[in-house]
Amino acid sequence: MAVGYLVTVVLATLIVVFCVTCIHGPKPLFYFSYRLGLVFNEVPHLALYGLVLATALAFAEGDIATTADRVVVGLAVLPAAGLVVVLRRGMRTASVVVPALDEALGAGAGTRRRPPLARILLRPVFRRRRDVRRVRNLEYGDAGRRNLLDVYHHRARPEGGPVLIHFHGGHYDQGRKDTQSLPLLYRLASQGWVCISANYRLRPAFSHPDHLIDAKKVIAWAREHAKEYGADSDAAVFVSGSSAGGHMAAQAALTPNDPVYQPGFEEADTSVAGAIALNGFLAEYFDGDPATNPVNLVRADAPPFLIAHGDLDELVETANPKALVTALRAVSTSPVVYIELPGGHHAFDLFHSFRFEALIDGIEDFAAWVTAGERRVN
Repeated sequence: MAVGYLVTVVLATLIVVFCVTCIHGPKPLFYFSYRLGLVFNEVPHLALYGLVLATALAFAEGDIATTADRVVVGLAVLPAAGLVVVLRRGMRTASVVVPALDEALGAGAGTRRRPPLARILLRPVFRRRRDVRRVRNLEYGDAGRRNLLDVYHHRARPEGGPVLIHFHGGHYDQGRKDTQSLPLLYRLASQGWVCISANYRLRPAFSHPDHLIDAKKVIAWAREHAKEYGADSDAAVFVSGSSAGGHMAAQAALTPNDPVYQPGFEEADTSVAGAIALNGFLAEYFDGDPATNPVNLVRADAPPFLIAHGDLDELVETANPKALVTALRAVSTSPVVYIELPGGHHAFDLFHSFRFEALIDGIEDFAAWVTAGERRVN
């Protein structure tokens, strides 16, 4: 029997299972399934390419020589079909994003666009763009490498762009600034935005409110320095985050200019125009402090929110972000866009996938609606 080919088919089958289900335990199985699902739920076509290539090589090298081998080839049709199903599920994301925007912001707020097929199908893991420059490791505080940020801006430095600040995830005890939501940062920067991705102090050495203070420092830094990279002097500043970073972004958006979280820079403007939370822990509190739960921070003058969450998130069940959505809609005068992504797992923002590209389209539409509203007010 062609053992190597059999292993490939078994692995492809496991990938499909991990993509279409939400596994919570036992821990060894969870971590194995989580890692495979994290990648291949977004780029299942890479696994499909590998399966097709392995099949072609097995035939070309004469490995398919017995009845058992031919049975394995027949069985390979099942994971191949499953990978196509996973791919098509991601391709339908726009059909969820656009209605969610229209419902929250008004008819016509969401627009359908043609996905960048070449980028998604051939270069999903390459996030960089030639027209975008990344300026690394700028200091915004005095905590060493945990107080460094990167700036992404268009090489031509067009003037008047808005600002997006992004905070990475990692449960507040791990992670770094150059890993998550890079397709979003590069896309917006290529269109004239100034995008910032920042490290922040982590547990256990630091705890709340240190993380939020760092977030406020980044916002203050952006208001002072983003114009050096092409942002408008009065640019709309959006704050975003993935997982724990989404939690921190929500906290920052709901505590504008609060001197408790701005020691030594109390006069800095840390308000934001909008908040974007991706697969976030949005109804959690940390370090035993209920004040860290964004649900407890909702206010009538909260900025507009866009919250996106996968319905198969292994780490954060949808009830968690929905709790913040409900609380905001009950109190805030600003709209709240909630997008539940069918088949979406945790950390869906790592690659150029059909799912994340459609969501980025929605984020652009959300930001356009917010900035247009600010222009009308001003």
